[in-house]
Amino acid sequence: MLIDLSHTIEHGMITYQGLPEPVISDFLTREKSRERYAEGTEFQIARIDMVANTGTYIDSPAHRFADGADIAAINLEQVSNLSTVVLRAVGQRSIEKIPAGLNEKALLIHTGWSRHWRNEKYWSNEHPFVTRRAAEALAKSGVRVVGIDSYNIDDTADLTRPAHTELLRAGILIIEHLTNLDSLPNEREIRLFAVPPKVHGLGSFPVRAFAMV
Repeated sequence: MLIDLSHTIEHGMITYQGLPEPVISDFLTREKSRERYAEGTEFQIARIDMVANTGTYIDSPAHRFADGADIAAINLEQVSNLSTVVLRAVGQRSIEKIPAGLNEKALLIHTGWSRHWRNEKYWSNEHPFVTRRAAEALAKSGVRVVGIDSYNIDDTADLTRPAHTELLRAGILIIEHLTNLDSLPNEREIRLFAVPPKVHGLGSFPVRAFAMV
């Protein structure tokens, strides 16, 4: 069974307060395309203008560090068919403790915050985050990917962004704005897939994250 863990990207939605919303439009409409093709044949070519941090997205080291690996440098093994551990942290604002046995795995942190998606509460300073101490432990854990269903993996009041700094410096990828983590089972094997397009020069990009259970 496949479980979708991504938000849908829609015209005009806000992912992160202060960043521009995506603009989705037609580059070539079906009506205009009829002028180019045989009778009864038509196509649509769409256009999207958006910042890379839109919807459910993945951060590579280049998001934080100028000399870090970018989105195009992500190996498929880092983001596909990963054995996954789910940390249930609903009701917790600061995630301090992390599970053991994360080497070569993905960690998904279920806070329940995605229920506020597209609501002003979603990007308030009340959102759950990973503490500096937990980030330091994760950086040494051998984990490949850390994902969270919250507005930011960091406390946005801390401008040093310790979770981004510690994880990305260690080459650990970050997925933010996950959803539907409550649908993941507790006692079955979970495999995570979160593959971005192979775009050079970007530190972040949307993914279609999903779990196979």
